[in-house]
Amino acid sequence: MAESPGTIHTRRGPPSPRRRRRRWRIALLAGGLLIGVAAGLLLFAYARYVRMPGRSHTGPLPASDAALDAAADRLRQDVTVLAGEIGERHVGRPAALAAAAEHVAQRWAAQGYRVERQGYTAFEVACENLYVERRGAARRDEIIVVGAHYDSVPGSPGANDNASGVAVLLELSRAFAPGESDGVPAAARTIRFIAFVNEEAPFGLTPAMGSYRFARLCRERGENIVGMLSLETMGYYHDDPGSQLYPFPFGWVYPSTGDFVAFVGNDASAAWIRAVVGAFRERAPFPSQGGALPAIMRDAARSDQWSFWQHGYPGLMVTDTANFRYPYYHTARDTPDKLNYARLARVAGGLHAALRALASDDAAAPGR
Repeated sequence: MAESPGTIHTRRGPPSPRRRRRRWRIALLAGGLLIGVAAGLLLFAYARYVRMPGRSHTGPLPASDAALDAAADRLRQDVTVLAGEIGERHVGRPAALAAAAEHVAQRWAAQGYRVERQGYTAFEVACENLYVERRGAARRDEIIVVGAHYDSVPGSPGANDNASGVAVLLELSRAFAPGESDGVPAAARTIRFIAFVNEEAPFGLTPAMGSYRFARLCRERGENIVGMLSLETMGYYHDDPGSQLYPFPFGWVYPSTGDFVAFVGNDASAAWIRAVVGAFRERAPFPSQGGALPAIMRDAARSDQWSFWQHGYPGLMVTDTANFRYPYYHTARDTPDKLNYARLARVAGGLHAALRALASDDAAAPGR
């Protein structure tokens, strides 16, 4: 473009040293403010979502004993029945789904419980949740729910997902059963054990889940559920660095070795998560991690605790982190031989001790 008449040309020399120093001070101040804000946000996120009470166990695990060995054998037997003898169990194989439910019912009946059932129909297949409970004493209307889904994804026998969770459910109910607790007074709070149907696709995260039906029933009854534990994919542990993966950005703050059990829930369940993690770490010499994650993190919702969130109850998932560690997740190779029953028994023992503490009369309402 041509210059217009009368254009006046001006020249500005280089900035003076004083001006340059002033610009640098402004740039450094702005950079410092940005770094401070970022650091503050990271500290806030860590404190709100990641930091848990107590310390995770580190170093070698204590020597095993006869009780742990017996628990490991029971866990192996239940996983073998569900994932080995029965195999795939879902509405596409209704006889197998019913056989899995019957196995749970028989175990509970043998432990001395009266088994309750909640039935409904999915894809014209009769399905049912099963549950038992050990009634509390002084605070029996305050209920802690412990649940695991007994169905498997089509195409997989589901040893880790989720026969492992069901096996731990049966081990915990055994520890609280009236016959096993002779001479031990009931806890203050009621503990309810539930075997859920239809957690896997196409039911997951929909009102067709068995756990959704059950949580809705609890809400309709006006029940005071102080916290829920979903036992989900719990049996695989690895000591090699790099064996643990995460969704971004959690690899920055959690360990890279998959030797721990994780307690995962949403931000609204933070008090419950911290209560459970604190009780577990105080009593269980086993590595543990916890997270009260934002609701937008879909991975925190991938089991039956989601159903209880939808009805206003705090809940968390107890897990080995599934596909973020387990290479056979949702495949035909998810078979009973892949699980570490010795470590699973330690997790079950730690959960038993934590539950006793959380259900005790002197414990504050843990989910509030």
